[in-house]
Amino acid sequence: MTPADLQANPNRFLTSAEEARVVAAIAAAEARTTGEIRVHLERDCPGDPLDRAHALLVSLGMTATAGRSGVLLYVATGARRFAVAGDQGVDAAVGGDEFWAGVRDRLAERFREGRYADGLCEAIGGIGARLAETMPGSGDNRNELPDTLSYDG
Repeated sequence: MTPADLQANPNRFLTSAEEARVVAAIAAAEARTTGEIRVHLERDCPGDPLDRAHALLVSLGMTATAGRSGVLLYVATGARRFAVAGDQGVDAAVGGDEFWAGVRDRLAERFREGRYADGLCEAIGGIGARLAETMPGSGDNRNELPDTLSYDG
């Protein structure tokens, strides 16, 4: 296998150390908000990446959160496509498309540089900061979804 083949494999897109950094970024971001952030990696993207991200919000149980507060960073590693999608409550809180476009553009820049973990961590940090302002956490803030990456393929 070539390095490009390995990178296209969603299970090898990030090293274990990079995955740990992403998971830590999720936990840190969620500590300040009622929002729930997930990262999903798969090899191929069937159709439009944003449509796929919205479908995954449902299938991963992210639309069942209190306040519809789920955010998904979706990456199709082999297809080299990605999207950032928020559930209804998050979209209303952050102002929707304009905010997500900014996150997407910064993430695209890091991905072009080959800095995948850095891009994901920066995106998660930016999302967490915005959610801390618009959907702040409280002392009884419970973690509704696992702070792990999910994979298909």
